[in-house]
Amino acid sequence: MTDQTPDYKDTLNLPKTDFPMRAGLPTREPEWLARWEKIGIYDRLREKEGRQSFVLHDGPPYANGHLHIGHALNKTIKDMIVRSHQMMGYDSRYVPGWDCHGLPIEWKIEEQYRAKGQNKDEVDVVDFRQECRKFAEGWIDIQREEFKRLGVTGNWADPYLTMDFHAEAVIAAEFQKFLMNGTLYQGSKPVMWSPIEQTALAEAEVEYHDKQSFTIWVKFPVATEGDLKGANVVIWTTTPWTIPSNKAVVYGDSFAYGLYEVTATPEECWANVGDRFILADKLAGDVMVRARLSDDQWKRVRDVSADELAGLSLQHPLAGAEGANGEWDDLRDFRAADFVTDEEGTGFVHCAPSHGMEEYELYRDLGMLDQVITYNVMDDGSFRPDLPFFGGKHILRSKPKKGDWEGDANAAVIDKLIEVGGLLARGRIKHSYPHSWRSKAPVIYRNTPQWFAAIDVPAGGDDTYGKTIRERALTSIDQLVKFTPQTGRNRLHSMIETRPDWVLSRQRAWGVPLTCFTKKGAPPTDEGFLLRDEAVNARIVEAFEAEGADAWYKDGAKARFLGNDYDPEEWDQVFDVLDVWFDSGSTHAFVLRDRPDGVPDQIADVYMEGTDQHRGWFHSSLLQGCGTIGRAPYRNVVTHGFTLDEKGNKMSKSLGNTIVPEEVVKQYGADILRLWVAQTDYTADQRIGPEILKGVADSYRRLRNTMRFMLGSLAQFDESQRVAPADMPELERWVLHRLAELDQKVRDGYKAFDFQGVFSAIFNFCTVDLSAFYFDIRKDVLYCDGESARAHAARTVLDILFHRLTTWLAPILVFTMEDVWLSRFPGELSSVHLQDIPETPADWLDEALAAKWAMIRRARRVVTAALEIQRADKVIGASLEAAPVVHVRDADMLAALKTVDFADLCITSAISLTNDPLPQEAFRLPEIEGVGVVFEKAEGEKCQRCWKILPDVGTHSHPGVCGRCDDALV
Repeated sequence: MTDQTPDYKDTLNLPKTDFPMRAGLPTREPEWLARWEKIGIYDRLREKEGRQSFVLHDGPPYANGHLHIGHALNKTIKDMIVRSHQMMGYDSRYVPGWDCHGLPIEWKIEEQYRAKGQNKDEVDVVDFRQECRKFAEGWIDIQREEFKRLGVTGNWADPYLTMDFHAEAVIAAEFQKFLMNGTLYQGSKPVMWSPIEQTALAEAEVEYHDKQSFTIWVKFPVATEGDLKGANVVIWTTTPWTIPSNKAVVYGDSFAYGLYEVTATPEECWANVGDRFILADKLAGDVMVRARLSDDQWKRVRDVSADELAGLSLQHPLAGAEGANGEWDDLRDFRAADFVTDEEGTGFVHCAPSHGMEEYELYRDLGMLDQVITYNVMDDGSFRPDLPFFGGKHILRSKPKKGDWEGDANAAVIDKLIEVGGLLARGRIKHSYPHSWRSKAPVIYRNTPQWFAAIDVPAGGDDTYGKTIRERALTSIDQLVKFTPQTGRNRLHSMIETRPDWVLSRQRAWGVPLTCFTKKGAPPTDEGFLLRDEAVNARIVEAFEAEGADAWYKDGAKARFLGNDYDPEEWDQVFDVLDVWFDSGSTHAFVLRDRPDGVPDQIADVYMEGTDQHRGWFHSSLLQGCGTIGRAPYRNVVTHGFTLDEKGNKMSKSLGNTIVPEEVVKQYGADILRLWVAQTDYTADQRIGPEILKGVADSYRRLRNTMRFMLGSLAQFDESQRVAPADMPELERWVLHRLAELDQKVRDGYKAFDFQGVFSAIFNFCTVDLSAFYFDIRKDVLYCDGESARAHAARTVLDILFHRLTTWLAPILVFTMEDVWLSRFPGELSSVHLQDIPETPADWLDEALAAKWAMIRRARRVVTAALEIQRADKVIGASLEAAPVVHVRDADMLAALKTVDFADLCITSAISLTNDPLPQEAFRLPEIEGVGVVFEKAEGEKCQRCWKILPDVGTHSHPGVCGRCDDALV
């Protein structure tokens, strides 16, 4: 530029925006939260009339600690579901909730008592329950603010709590439906029992960890007269403490068994020469090795057929032991059972039906439970005091010692078996074993009287989907519920197919009691054992509604509820509390049915939780719903996986690899955490860590720059410039076509809860179609054209893009899109979250145009790649210095290129198109055949305004510019 040439910079329409490059999310996000609360966004959305209802029912988190990364993932996915459906035209409501009863809170209060040297059992139960309630209330307030900080929308002012009086009343009423329909019964069967917490546990309250266990090979002598008398049937078990409760041994009637004899023994061996053992042939060699016998120290004597086994009776190894007082003198039952395997052990299984479900079911079906059930193990996991040899011994310690919970019961049993000659071998095994997820202590199977809901008897009510709870549940899974991912269906279906009756009772204090009465002295099998009276039930529910479930524990409660119709002295009041999974499984009644923001039919559109809830909330809600309303209380079940560290390891404080949501929010902002959720496949296990978050932040910056360019370029746009699609250049109409395609993909993705697919499609569109193509090409028109038709069309498209991109992305980047929206549409009540995704006209789709522009873009790729080489070789500094010759073999492609300003599309000052054969020196891309580029420099002078090199520069009224810029300066 010469000294006489003006500086034309101020004549350009350069982007103008106050939207900052740096987001500053950690400090700015709280301001938006305060603003949303002030203008009541959630309530204002509820004022939109005529919309179809859409309800995601919240699986309640537990109110006892700060949020972890799994909570953040869970609530963010829920928020994206709720917000996206709202913006697609639904009345999308979300009532957050909390699970408030149960052992974790009770355990915390007990710990406080223990620290003070107090005994919980000496505290009034109502006072104790009040302390539990206050504890839960404190954590609810903390968690509510932590969830809100993540940008989660919902009715935070009025959440649901399972400990609210109305909720407790409804939970009791829902329990009474099981009482009245005949599915409730009291039974004594093995359940998972925590000796540490002294209560029954549900499968969902158990986690599996490796455990080192004793293994023993025990001899049961044959008592039947004949050739086999004195031989020993050998069993193998990993629970020596169950041997005192043994009542039988079972075998497989299809296995090959043999009689084996010891011919010699080494030192330190519990076998004697002449001992005979009956073993499964497949396992005999391994048993002998365990007994320290080499191959030349034993022999197989003969076959032992299943028919021969069927005629035998066995003695308990402690039978006749001095001091046993005849405890084990009865002969043991011996029969075939289909759960015996010959994969490990001996081919025989020792049966203690009080401590094993398979054994229990075998003898229940035989009608022999009265003969085989024992009550040797107390609530705390100790043997009953009067049990010979073992009374008072504990299966577990009350506290672990160096991580080991092993008590003194196993060792005592093993020592006694050695003493009486009943042990053949012993060892150790490391195996996966159930533990309480609260205390982390191992659990046991223990026969105790519990309350059950029978799932295979008619449940009454609506039989549309089956008569029993199991039938209704399986029909719901198969016909009524859609699963995302589909594997969730298979998992839940297999669980329901094989599950036993539902254990409803817990032996604790903090919860909703089983509001029922039993006839004193009547066995549980009697017709009149349970009091079934609607008037009694109604009095209980009415009291709970006014006073909460504490009413059950107040003085005079029994007489109060029984009223004048029954003598309190003839009835026992049940004080077990309901399994908390029954509480949360009942929430569809007091949240969906009873609230004004619920749905009368109690059917939620979506339940969304982690994959562990197939045995938890999905499962219990299904059973509860099938027992009370005859079907599943949900239409969609969406499942997310677990969150792992960057290396795929499970997070743990001991490993130091935990990611705390609060720390991510402080460093990056909640939108970065939300974007991580959107970018990951939540249906599988996800990974998160510092490097992953850096990558997410980079994607965010690229997207933010796209939005910033649009805002800057739209600063001068107003409605007078709007151009109808039919009057737009082809390039703009191609963008509209892409928008129409993408709109359908976004809507379908949101409806399918596929946030990764939605975001990936939008992000690729923004980076590939917009930033690297459309914006790159149209910068020249937007900056230099002045008020031309092309510029107006481009700004019109940018306006259309703005409204779609902000609403498409608002469910994911809730803070950033609000920032973008307010930068353009400020106002006291303005918010992107009050908008819907705009409807996209069907006629924007133009497949013929899209096919044409696909050819054009393929040709452009060859040109831009050729110019990049020239730039890298320092032949040119910018693409505007080039005027390449493009050789195109395909006639259709060449014709298409000639209908557009291909130089503008390639951002060159000029371009030549020819169908001449490709010269040898022409640049080619292997994947695009028939297109070659010969580089040429542009001829002419550089326009001092648009920087194109053109022959006419300097020949117009304004010095140093081209004709186009001269017209713009008029």
